[in-house]
Amino acid sequence: MDTLSAAITLFLIMDPLGNMPIVVSILKGVPQERKRKVLVRELLISLVFMLMFLYAGQSILNFLSLKQEAVSIAGGIILFLIAIRMIFPQPGGVAGLPEGEEPFLVPLAVPMIAGPSILAALLLFSNQDPNRMVDWTIALLGAWGISSIILMFSTTLHKLFGEKGLTAIERLMGMILVMIAVQMSLDGIGHYFKWS
Repeated sequence: MDTLSAAITLFLIMDPLGNMPIVVSILKGVPQERKRKVLVRELLISLVFMLMFLYAGQSILNFLSLKQEAVSIAGGIILFLIAIRMIFPQPGGVAGLPEGEEPFLVPLAVPMIAGPSILAALLLFSNQDPNRMVDWTIALLGAWGISSIILMFSTTLHKLFGEKGLTAIERLMGMILVMIAVQMSLDGIGHYFKWS
């Protein structure tokens, strides 16, 4: 996988358009002058968390004695499940905060932006080719940067596209993610039988 493909994959997993209504809802009780500062803080915390996971991922795999094929297949399954939820969303509310309380770390930074699926993908990338950590870092920074811009303008974009427009875009992103997930699983299965 090249750097651009990795960045697109990470962007799709981050799903900023799908998270947009949740961001608007969580920050609804925060004073207007604080909203942007809170969101920037949460985005930076999520980036630090993801970078730590990207660079510690190989050590985690070595400690657990996991092979690349297992991570590839598991990552494909996780991405597939995330994509299915994007295409067929389940009813569920936003994690509630007391009126006027700012979110800190949870639920915006983790698990919304730096969720389990993005961490699994970063783990997979660092395991697939540890010699390309600069490429994976660039891909992560690119995906995070675009997602951050979208989330910073979440209120405006939410009004512009409307609920139905955002839902349609999220479904399309889910379909693309399904294909990426299937390919990741097939690659893992192929490598397993090749080396067995």
